[in-house]
Amino acid sequence: MAARKPGVAATTKAGIAASTKPAVVATSKSDAATTRKSETAASSKPDVRPRTGAALETDSPLQFPHYETVALVLQGGGALGSYQAGVYEGLDEAGVVPGWIAGISIGALNTAIIAGNAPGRRVAALKEFWNTICQPASSPPIWPFFEQTLFNTTDEVRKMFARWSATSALLEGQKGFFVPRFPPPISSVPTDPRKVSYYDTTPLKATLERLCDFDRINSGETRVSVGAVNVGTGNFVYFDNTKMTLRAEHFMASGALPPGFAAVEIDGEYYWDGGLVSNTPLSEVLQTTPRRDTLAFQVDLWSAVGDVPTTMGAINERAKDIQYSSRTRMVTDVLSRSQLFRKAMREVLEKVPEDVRKTDRWCVLAEELACSKRYNVVHLIYHDKEYETDFRDFQFGTPTMLEHWNSGLDDIRHTLKQPGWLDLPDNGTGFVTHDIHRRSE
Repeated sequence: MAARKPGVAATTKAGIAASTKPAVVATSKSDAATTRKSETAASSKPDVRPRTGAALETDSPLQFPHYETVALVLQGGGALGSYQAGVYEGLDEAGVVPGWIAGISIGALNTAIIAGNAPGRRVAALKEFWNTICQPASSPPIWPFFEQTLFNTTDEVRKMFARWSATSALLEGQKGFFVPRFPPPISSVPTDPRKVSYYDTTPLKATLERLCDFDRINSGETRVSVGAVNVGTGNFVYFDNTKMTLRAEHFMASGALPPGFAAVEIDGEYYWDGGLVSNTPLSEVLQTTPRRDTLAFQVDLWSAVGDVPTTMGAINERAKDIQYSSRTRMVTDVLSRSQLFRKAMREVLEKVPEDVRKTDRWCVLAEELACSKRYNVVHLIYHDKEYETDFRDFQFGTPTMLEHWNSGLDDIRHTLKQPGWLDLPDNGTGFVTHDIHRRSE
């Protein structure tokens, strides 16, 4: 697709995406057929279908101004990650193709699936991934129709399924994802760092290599960044395809949450889940230089806002929300204020004579720091259901996966229908946030 000049609207289904590199859009079955790998039919497991909301009408195309970067930012959250898949399906049906995808933990795995497939194949690949990992690792699954019918009865039945799914994950693991380590580690006996965990994620490597085309990931058609923590130094790092060649291990490292999962070795260093330091990669996208007009879809799996707990179980649930929401609100507040300073600096410099701006060292430094770029952050935040408890992040049952997926699809559809929400900010700061569950700011 030819690059557009600033100010030219982008339309749905024609493939709207602006990024640091030209976007690639599949618009027909023949385009999808060109995928280098994993072009098999979608999984024979029950399909993911929305139950709520309505798709954007193709005769009323979505339009928004040109952005230099359109980013999809995916938080960590285990089994809740199918909410992100639903959000992506809604973006896909509206014709939005992100030019940059950044993820942490389960967000990194979704990033691999999306970036590792042609645009026309991505939703199908996400369905195959989630339908796979939401099956028990060894025991036969419950008959899907029977399971879904029971799940749709009462909240008490849903709670029963939630407990069963979480217990199954703990006892036998999830298909194509992780299995209990045997023999289990002994706390006082030193062993290989790659084996110090309760579960073995070897199956995940095979799943990623089956469903993802790493040549495509590393081709640069989509920028990819996934966060992890260096176990030895404690430093937070981003594995980025503009700086290195990414492999399955980089995405697995981003999701290696101890003590459940072992550290992943990459080039002689060991890495754990990025969520130990920061569970939200938003700042990586918004603080990158050179700065660009950016539209970021920030998909969070934990809500920082919630009720004060009144039971012990609710305390664990609320503690996870606060811990893993990773201060998304603080990040946007800080970045908004920083952008106001940069814009103010730009306005002041315009009043300084050009010869002074070029020779005065403080003006030269200010020129480097000043910026009038604009940032629009669209939040999609999962809100837990009444039947969910503190183990919802490892509750990998198919019915709850479908529920999360449909919540994401419903939220993004409603978000994209809000007038003006995708416009370039025209306020004093050049920074705006939107959230379908809260007022715009």
